[in-house]
Order: sequence, then structure tokens, then C-alpha cells
Amino acid sequence: MWSLEELRSVCGDDAAMAEAWYGVTAGGNFEGSNILHRPVRGDLERPAAVERARQALFARRETRVRPGLDDKVLTEWNGLMLATLADASMAMGRQDWMEAARANADFLCSTLQRPDGRWLRSWQADGGARTLGYAADHAAMVDGLTRLGEATGEVRWIEVAISTADVLLELFSDAANGGFHTTGSDAEALVKRPKDLMDNAQPSANSLAAVALLRLGALVGDNRYTEAAEGVLRLLGDSVAEHPTAFGHLLGAVDLFHSGITEVVVTGDRPDLVAATAGSWRPNVVLSWGESIPGPLWEGRDGDRAWVCRDFACRAPVDTTDDLLAQLG
Repeated sequence: MWSLEELRSVCGDDAAMAEAWYGVTAGGNFEGSNILHRPVRGDLERPAAVERARQALFARRETRVRPGLDDKVLTEWNGLMLATLADASMAMGRQDWMEAARANADFLCSTLQRPDGRWLRSWQADGGARTLGYAADHAAMVDGLTRLGEATGEVRWIEVAISTADVLLELFSDAANGGFHTTGSDAEALVKRPKDLMDNAQPSANSLAAVALLRLGALVGDNRYTEAAEGVLRLLGDSVAEHPTAFGHLLGAVDLFHSGITEVVVTGDRPDLVAATAGSWRPNVVLSWGESIPGPLWEGRDGDRAWVCRDFACRAPVDTTDDLLAQLG
């Protein structure tokens, strides 16, 4: 946090630009001090004066006593970040974000996943991985790994997503009532196994699972995943209709289920067709390219072309970006 006086002393001639950019005032925005923020929308790129001020403020902040650091690596949160990096790297053409996503996934798979496919909850440098993971950990990793497979064209990530989804169904699914329990059937016995249902600052385990399983099911053609996701929607359908703002992420699954998912396969060496598919926000599209994945989507596919499919029924293949975009709509 910063007072107006301290910011001016640190930034010098660049202070006026920094004050406007970060919304700094004499009264402050938190207990008389200022938490730097952007008060209005604007360009993402900082002007030179603001960048100089930012670096000066950072250097001053580095001289302060650091607060205690919670250095746990949480599987669930890293799964969410993995999905974000994978999607953003494709949309923005950022290879550095792609490499960060790969490195993240490599670390998670090597330190937090057991050989049987089950995930642990957290890792620390001084204690290693410990505590059995929850449904949210597995659901977030299914989503993150699936999206990384779409972004890289590497089948290994889809294979780990499949093994993780299988564990999610085996250990957490409530076959009788639908949805997923928070704890696994192999965890400590509880009087009643709870379910994480409502979305809050982060998606609930059941919302994460519904979206992830619908997308993975469409990509690999496994109805077990789709049916498990439908179980979540049946369980929560009335609640979503009555209180939609409590289920923001789950509404995405509702749309996927009712609007349907389009499968796109790009064969051969056609980065232009891959980029055309991924370059715009298409939440109802799953993409497979590069290495062929398990399931029916790649059967009979060859050449340097793209196929646009629904429920694995495909339209005529196309070999230009204009034709592909026309089919995608």
C-alpha cells in the first residue's frame, strides 16, 4: 500500500502519470492508503512514464519486510491456471505461455499424481506432496489437461486427462443421485460425504466437473463422461433455474449440453487451420490436431485438411481458412 506522499517521493517527475494511472489519492482507497489499481479501462500497454514509475515503486517495495509466504502448490488452483494458460496461448499466439503451461503440467504430473492416476491435494518444497485430493482437484486437472492437449496437439495430455477423469468417476461420483462428492471413496470415512455445489469466487467441484467432462467426452467420444456431466445438471437443474447467479460456471455446462459441442479435427501440417479455429472465442468447440487421440474422431481422417463435426458426424472436409470459418459460423 502507498500514501500519496510516498508515491510522489519515489516516482519524482513521473508521479502525476502514476497517480492517474493507478488511481492514487490523498484519502486512499483502503484505511487511508492506496492499493494500486486501474480505476478506468484503458490500454494494456503502460506509457513510458508509468512503466518507469512502476519499476521505481517495485524497487522501493522490495526494501520492505516481506509478509509470510504461503508456498503450498494446490492442485486445483494450478489446474485452473493451466486451463487459462493453454487457452490464452492459443488465442494470443503466445509461445511463452504455451511453454509455461507445459512446464506447469509436467511439474504437476510428476509431483502430485500417483501412478494409479489419483491426485494429491498439495505440495510444498519442504514436505513434498500430501493429502488425498478432492473432487475439485481432479475436475480442474481434467479441464486443464484437456485444454493443454487442444493447445499443443500432444496426445499425452489427453491421455492423462482420461486417466484423471476415470479416477473422478470411480472415487467421487454419486451414481444414485448424480454429481460428485467432495471426498473420495478411498478417503477417511465421514458421517456424510458433502458435495461442493455452488460457484463462489472459484467454480465448484461439480461445475468444474460438468464442463470438463462434457468437453473431454466430446473430444474422445466416451459417453461415460457425458453421462456423468448430465448427472450434475439433473441434480442441480432446479437450483440453477431458481438461483442462476449462484451457478455462474455451471451455466457454461448448461449451454454446452443444450447448444451442443462442435468437434474440429485438423490433420496434416496446417497451422493456419489450427489458428483459425483457436483465434476466436468459441466455448462450444473442441479441437484436435497434431497427434491423433483415442476415440472415433480421427477415424478415416487424412491429408492437410479440417473436419467440422457434431456428435462425430462430419461435414465435408475443407482446406482453406475461409471455408473452415464459414462452417464454424
